[in-house]
Amino acid sequence: MWGVTFADLRYRYRQFLIAVVGAGLVLAMALLLSGLVGGFTEEINWTVGGVGAQRWVLSENSHGGIAGSEVFPESDATVIARSPGVTRVAPLVIAAQQIARIDGRTRTVVVFGVQIGNMGDPAVTAGRPLSRPGQVVADVRAGAAVGTMITVGAMPLRVVGHVNNRTMLAGTPILFVTLHDAQALALGGRPLVTAVVTRGIPATVPPGLTVLTNQAVEQSNLTGLAGAVSSINNSKIMMWLVAAMIVAALIYVSALQRVRDFAVLKALGSSSLALFGSLAVQAIVVTLLAAAFAMVICNFMGGLFSQPVAIPASSFATLPGIAVAVGLISSLVALRRATGADPAAAFGG
Repeated sequence: MWGVTFADLRYRYRQFLIAVVGAGLVLAMALLLSGLVGGFTEEINWTVGGVGAQRWVLSENSHGGIAGSEVFPESDATVIARSPGVTRVAPLVIAAQQIARIDGRTRTVVVFGVQIGNMGDPAVTAGRPLSRPGQVVADVRAGAAVGTMITVGAMPLRVVGHVNNRTMLAGTPILFVTLHDAQALALGGRPLVTAVVTRGIPATVPPGLTVLTNQAVEQSNLTGLAGAVSSINNSKIMMWLVAAMIVAALIYVSALQRVRDFAVLKALGSSSLALFGSLAVQAIVVTLLAAAFAMVICNFMGGLFSQPVAIPASSFATLPGIAVAVGLISSLVALRRATGADPAAAFGG
């Protein structure tokens, strides 16, 4: 029985290879969709962790969101600095949905206004750090070359450095400018900020403000993406169903082509369960090969997306099990063809 099963795999290898590639591409897309969800978490972790703070002080009305959160007086940073337990403070202005003109193209960016040399001022991976107003350090995803001029709003800025992995809101690049420039750009030049970050834990803060950990800030900003995460997860399930349909079509055609083989095997005493098992083995072999192909090819497909893609290890670990389930479900479509073969057909009846 099993010899016949694998002999048929070799005989029809072109058909099975097409199914492996087709289902593999679909499973690779499912892995990439998992990577998109993982990318939401990774990018906010990189961005919040990259500030180098222990605590974030935000307006209570912001509910932990740092993109477009409510403003409060910059002078509150001085009050927070005097709070017991605080060793260092840094006021920030974080302005989302800013429009930048970069290399002749219009892009949506997030602007981080930071104090030069203080928390939030990023370590550059190319070029040099901020040293005065009128300069910008850009995430590489912005596509702004070091030394070029860009315009954010109506403000011209010279790109002096690059950073990696500083994005928000599903891949929107962050531009780091001086605190003064960010206030002029987004707040009409008023002495306001959207956050104060600290080293040490403030014992007290001015009324209307709240103290949050990095983890709380990260979770609050991920909550706003819950709808996108749900949609992506639903799309991932659809990818699994499409892969099952591809394999099911192949197995059904294979069963049609093997009706006489099944009749011979039944005439020789094979049970219906054994015949179904033959089809199930073929389907599982195809889906496992497709899963292996997907694990390889997905590493070259991340560039299809503009946002960070971080495929969790758990997705790779569970994919073979999903492949087996897809194979078993796919083989059900040919169950009647395999078990309903008439032994008389083996003798031309």
